[in-house]
Amino acid sequence: MVTNTEARADLALVVVTLLAAAGWIFSKEALQAFSPLTFVAMRFVSAGVLLGLFAGPSLRAMTLEQWKRALILGLCFGSAMVFWILGLQHASHIGVGAFLTSLGVVLVPVVAMFFGDHLPPSSRFSIPLAAAGLALLSLDGEFKLGWGESAFVAAAVLFALTFVMNSRAAARLPVLPLTSIQLVMVGLVSLPLAWIFEDHDLHPDLAAWGWLLASILIATSLRFLLQTWAQGKTPASSAAVIMVLEPVWTAILAILWFDEAMTLVQILGCGLIFSALLASRWNALRSMLMG
Repeated sequence: MVTNTEARADLALVVVTLLAAAGWIFSKEALQAFSPLTFVAMRFVSAGVLLGLFAGPSLRAMTLEQWKRALILGLCFGSAMVFWILGLQHASHIGVGAFLTSLGVVLVPVVAMFFGDHLPPSSRFSIPLAAAGLALLSLDGEFKLGWGESAFVAAAVLFALTFVMNSRAAARLPVLPLTSIQLVMVGLVSLPLAWIFEDHDLHPDLAAWGWLLASILIATSLRFLLQTWAQGKTPASSAAVIMVLEPVWTAILAILWFDEAMTLVQILGCGLIFSALLASRWNALRSMLMG
């Protein structure tokens, strides 16, 4: 039976997926004035420092080995975010990009095999569904696997690797300081690349700074604080299923905000990828429905 606390936590996780989807819109708007790597560095360093203010005692209590694990995780997460922001900068369709990035969930069991895990039975369904979804997208005359789309796929692989490593580290590390360190590391990975490769002669207007502030406070700091609280109050099975809503919300917001339109083939391809996400969470979905 679902308690009131669990129901509130589930609702909070739905809000988290909406905040994550809004982050795609905030970021895309900010990229009209900011260079992508500079933007992601400012966004995540600021958000990581803000979360660090809440995690001060826990950060000071961490051992050298815990810091080492957290920094390695942050390096992997930072690399994924570099590809994600470059994908967002260059891709022509945010909704499709969100589903391409969500492939990271499907790829988690595949990546976990390199760490000694066995491929779960659900992957026998999720991986072919995801492949079929990609195949449909590639057959669509309006879909091009260009630099932006390729960057999203690369980000998905790195997100899967981050997830696997994070699952192993989370049992040994406190969640809030781990999140804070990872967010700051995203900025530290992005900063030198931004310094080397990007144009620094930019003059963002007030609206661009507003989109950056919204990305920092709403789509990153508030999102991760709410997600951390909610995941501690609801069964992992519920959280796992709810979190797959992010690409759906992102596609809807992209349609409403940017007037994006999907062809029938794109809808079918994204639908297959979403089915793959649900199939990859089959055990969690079954537990939630039976509970």
